[in-house]
Amino acid sequence: MASKNPVTVTGSAVVRAIDERLILPLPEEASTALPSRGQVAATAVLDGHEVELVIEPDGRMGHWLDLDEELAAALDAREGQTISFTLTTSSDWPEPEVPADLADALEEADDLAETWPSLTPMARWEWVRWIGSTRNEDTRARRVEVSIDKLRNGSRRPCCFNLAACTDPELARSGKLRD
Repeated sequence: MASKNPVTVTGSAVVRAIDERLILPLPEEASTALPSRGQVAATAVLDGHEVELVIEPDGRMGHWLDLDEELAAALDAREGQTISFTLTTSSDWPEPEVPADLADALEEADDLAETWPSLTPMARWEWVRWIGSTRNEDTRARRVEVSIDKLRNGSRRPCCFNLAACTDPELARSGKLRD
């Protein structure tokens, strides 16, 4: 759970590529200073560019930043480049991008029309991440079904899964960021 008092962490890190994606793995001392081993909402200043983002867990008790196409272009980022950062944690979470399968299931569940919007953005991130944390399509479909059932039964969070190991499945294996 994010601290109510903002934490500011500064340093520099080296851009890394995993497949076609660029990421910025945080040094251990920066990651350790964050209030959670899981996802953390923050305002980041990366080489002078300010952006609101979610700091991602790496599955090894560390963290990384996603340098999406827009941010990578603004930074003129490339593998091996050193980027300075200032990260200030925030209790204001950006809205997650809800995947189509979950969005469709929520739309079909008329009885949940008020439930999903009543969740905090942080909780919605957890639902989205839990569903997306598998590559197996059958498991994913089952997680969407279970999510609808749990929401109908009053659950506000998906489960007690290990938030520190719930990283982007496109870049991870067994909950750990690929080397």
